[in-house]
Amino acid sequence: MRTFTNIILLILVIALIAVPMFLVKGEFSGADELASRVIEKQDPNYKPWFSPVWEPPSGEIESFLFALQAALGAGFVGFYLGYLKGKKEGKNVNGTVGLSKSAKEN
Repeated sequence: MRTFTNIILLILVIALIAVPMFLVKGEFSGADELASRVIEKQDPNYKPWFSPVWEPPSGEIESFLFALQAALGAGFVGFYLGYLKGKKEGKNVNGTVGLSKSAKEN
């Protein structure tokens, strides 16, 4: 049952990433794009002193990579917090590490 639930959750996460790319009409832009527009509006002669090493071929791919980065970061934080919780629950009363009572029941 857990495997089925995990597969459904994985499909939902992938859908949350992919569906907006096909359904949202309009331009994907982030804070960096908006900030550069404001700077260009305030000072038309401004020239950036730095250029990126690599630019994604389109804004959608850039947004996808940004969302993927956020998802991976959230997954890492969630995994680490779960690890810490499991480690804490796994300690026995005398401080040794072993299966907790709830883990033995599963």
